[in-house]
Amino acid sequence: MKILIVSDTHRKDDRLERVIAKEAPLDMLIHLGDGEGSEHYIGQWVNEGCQLEMVMGNNDFFSSLNREIELELGSHRVLLTHGHYYNVSLGVEMLRREALDRGCDIAMYGHTHRPFLEIRDNITILNPGSLSYPRQEGRQPSYMIMKIDKEGNIKYNTYYFPE
Repeated sequence: MKILIVSDTHRKDDRLERVIAKEAPLDMLIHLGDGEGSEHYIGQWVNEGCQLEMVMGNNDFFSSLNREIELELGSHRVLLTHGHYYNVSLGVEMLRREALDRGCDIAMYGHTHRPFLEIRDNITILNPGSLSYPRQEGRQPSYMIMKIDKEGNIKYNTYYFPE
């Protein structure tokens, strides 16, 4: 299973469209918020059969998307959130505790515009960064690909979009 994970695209859809085309075919696309209306179009850009999972961010003022989603990916339970309700700008401990309380072993968030991947105490916390307004050193737009093999093993890769 191949999953594209993005966040904080802020209506700069050209990069998102190019990443989708480059990474196709996809089994799933996860958008972790602040698409600012792009959620209405993303389904047109992905291949047939690609499942979409999108949550609302702090800048998605008129969105009807869910604030959070819990889903099963193979043997894993996943929490999707934008992250601002968990103060992720100050660290991921509050999000880690929430994932643990919900029985999730993976938590994905956005909001900080910085790629992040940490696997600790059997809980994976990740942020794909931002394709539009990156804030990490070097400020390269980023996204993640998550691959789950037939045995349920997961591999994560962070990719940087060339300017």
